[in-house]
Amino acid sequence: MAAKEHMNIVFIGHVDAGKSTCVGRLLYETGALSEQVLRKYKEEAEKLGKATFEFAYEMDTLKEERERGVTIDVSHKKFETPKFEFTIIDAPGHRDFVKNMITGASQADAAALVVSAKDGVQPQTKEHAFLAKVLGINQFIVLINKMDAINYDEAKYKEVKDELEKLLKGMGYDISKLIFIPTSGYKGDNIAKKSENTPYYTGPTLLEVLDTFTVPPKPADKPLRLPIQDVFTITGHGTVPVGRVETGNMKINEKVVFMPSGATGEVKKIEMHHQEMAEANCGDNVGFNVKGVDKKDIRRGDVLGSSSNPPTVADEFTAQVVVLNHPTAISVGYTPVLHIHTAQFAAKIIEIVEKKGQEGKADFIKTGDVAVVKFKPLKPIVIEKFAEFPPLGRFAIRDMGQTVAAGVVLDVVPKKM
Repeated sequence: MAAKEHMNIVFIGHVDAGKSTCVGRLLYETGALSEQVLRKYKEEAEKLGKATFEFAYEMDTLKEERERGVTIDVSHKKFETPKFEFTIIDAPGHRDFVKNMITGASQADAAALVVSAKDGVQPQTKEHAFLAKVLGINQFIVLINKMDAINYDEAKYKEVKDELEKLLKGMGYDISKLIFIPTSGYKGDNIAKKSENTPYYTGPTLLEVLDTFTVPPKPADKPLRLPIQDVFTITGHGTVPVGRVETGNMKINEKVVFMPSGATGEVKKIEMHHQEMAEANCGDNVGFNVKGVDKKDIRRGDVLGSSSNPPTVADEFTAQVVVLNHPTAISVGYTPVLHIHTAQFAAKIIEIVEKKGQEGKADFIKTGDVAVVKFKPLKPIVIEKFAEFPPLGRFAIRDMGQTVAAGVVLDVVPKKM
């Protein structure tokens, strides 16, 4: 039997919308989470006074998360549909974890936005939906979840759906292509099986929708780019960086370079899900060994490339930016924190080149504006043009604890190394 094609899906949405429970239910229904493990979680949840949290435990593996009942880090789990092998990237809903959400979503081929039928659109619903759009995720499902909490009331479901359609349409989503599903992750309605509790809903289940997706073209023919998510020192293995191959591929014995430090070495071993492989291809999340490189030379946010084609370190860069939500106005000199691939860095706006719909240069931009802006990073950082390396050319701008803008990189002036 041929191996199934692989897809990454991210579950996004507000903290209490029931994302982890939906994911746990999906894993259980597809056989990726066993009955006995679920039973163990159920007992544990009841002990902690968190009944109904057992499915979520499958995703929230960190002890602190279980006790607080929130998702902190991005965790990866696998399941299979008739057509695909999926890796679920469970993105945290908490506002202070949105930077993890950005690194999570930037690896996704598809997204499921989970909204509570009880609470409707929340601030993070907006923020996450917008980020998914900016990060280039075009395959998108909306789960109106916790239907059991509103007794499967059709009128309430419609009201939340209308509110969401208005919101998503305003962000540039094509509403005619979006599928809204009334679900209960806890009870299992419309996740893998059609529910008798929602006779008014005649559409597909979540599992059926997943198999209508297509694997996005992988930029395999481009040069290697692998943003570093983490670096471990493992006994007997030395320094092990971890990350996802965004473009190109990485082979054993290949000479590689980490930018911006410029540290070089040779790839000695590549592992994915604890299995050794001869090469890592586009889309693979891998851990690998590099000979000749010290742990202190590598950190999260660095980007690995082939020595023959090193990643670009930017002296300055020009980007098209959409201002999502800024209380006042953004002008030259503004220095927010930018999140790009796995990195975050401060950058200063040195010029507002143009504001769409206005002649000449602009002095400031505000919420709702689209503009071309020139930035100067305050530290060496790898940035590529969106047209050449999309995953390394889109970013979010964070300030005051929220995403204020997002953009794509049009041009980069490389740093003289």
